[in-house]
Amino acid sequence: MASPCYAIITPVRDEEEYLSLTLASVAQQTVIPFRWIIVDDGSTDGTGAIADEAARTYSWVRVIHRTDRGFRQAGTGVIHAFNDGYQAIGNCNWEFLVKLDGDLSFEPDYFEKCFARFACDPKLGIGGGTISQKVGEQLVAEAPNDPVFHVRGATKIYRRRCWEAIGGLLDAPGWDTVDEYKANMLGWSTYTFPELKIRHHRHAGGAHGTWNNWVKNGLANYVAGYHPLFMGVKCGRRVFAKPYGVGALGLFIGFLSGYLRSVPQVNDKALVRYIREQQLRRLLGRESLWDRKAA
Repeated sequence: MASPCYAIITPVRDEEEYLSLTLASVAQQTVIPFRWIIVDDGSTDGTGAIADEAARTYSWVRVIHRTDRGFRQAGTGVIHAFNDGYQAIGNCNWEFLVKLDGDLSFEPDYFEKCFARFACDPKLGIGGGTISQKVGEQLVAEAPNDPVFHVRGATKIYRRRCWEAIGGLLDAPGWDTVDEYKANMLGWSTYTFPELKIRHHRHAGGAHGTWNNWVKNGLANYVAGYHPLFMGVKCGRRVFAKPYGVGALGLFIGFLSGYLRSVPQVNDKALVRYIREQQLRRLLGRESLWDRKAA
C-alpha cells in the first residue's frame, strides 16, 4: 500500500510534562505526516516552547499560539483550537485527518498499521487505536466497556470523504460522539482497533478533575440528543462501576443541567432521531450499533 497523505492536528494546553513523548512518537513513525499542526491553546507552562523547538527541528511541524483565556475550557476549547489548526492545513490534498492529543505515546508503526486497517475496509470512516494505561508491564484499555463503534477523542483518524460527509466537528460538548453517530447514519463504519494500543500518560479527564469530567460527559450526552430513558439506564449501570456512585451522579447532573439551562442540542433532527432509535433498539435487545463488529 502506498503511504497515504495525512495531517495531524494536536490541540494542547499545559502539556509540557508529556508533549515531548508525543513528539518523539510521531517523529519515529514509519509513515510521517505531510503536516502536523500543534495548537498551543494558551499554555502557561513550557508547552509552547517545546512545540516551537519541534517546528525548528521538523519541516512538517507548524505551531499556532492561541491567546490564554485564563482557564481550561472543557468540551469546546479543544474544538476551537482544533478548528484553528484545520484552517492552517489549507487546501492540500490530504487523505486522512488525525486528531491527536499531546499526552500519548505509541509504537513507530502505529499510523502505518492504522492506515492498513482503513485500506482493508473502504467503508471505515473513523478509526483509531485503543487508549490504554500502563499497569505493571502491560498496557490495559482505559475504557474496556466502550462500544466497538466508539473511537476515543484522544486519537481519531478521519477518512477525508467521511470527514466531508459529516461536515466537521460539532462545536460543543459531545463532539466525539456526534461525529460517530452521524458517520454511521450516513453509511460509514466507525471502530477502535483493539490490537493497536496507545499509552495515555494522563488518565481520561485528569486535566479537569474526575467529578467535573463526569458532569461534562453528562452534558455532552444531552447535547448529542440522548434518549432520557437510555440515559437513565446508563446512569443506573454506572452506580456499580468505579468511582462508585460518583460517575452516575455526575452524568445525571450534567444531563439534567442541559434541560435546566436550555443548552442548545445538536441542530440535526434526523441525527437525533437516529441516535434515539439506536439507543431504544439497544434497550429492547434489537440489532443496533452496539452489535456491529470491527472488520
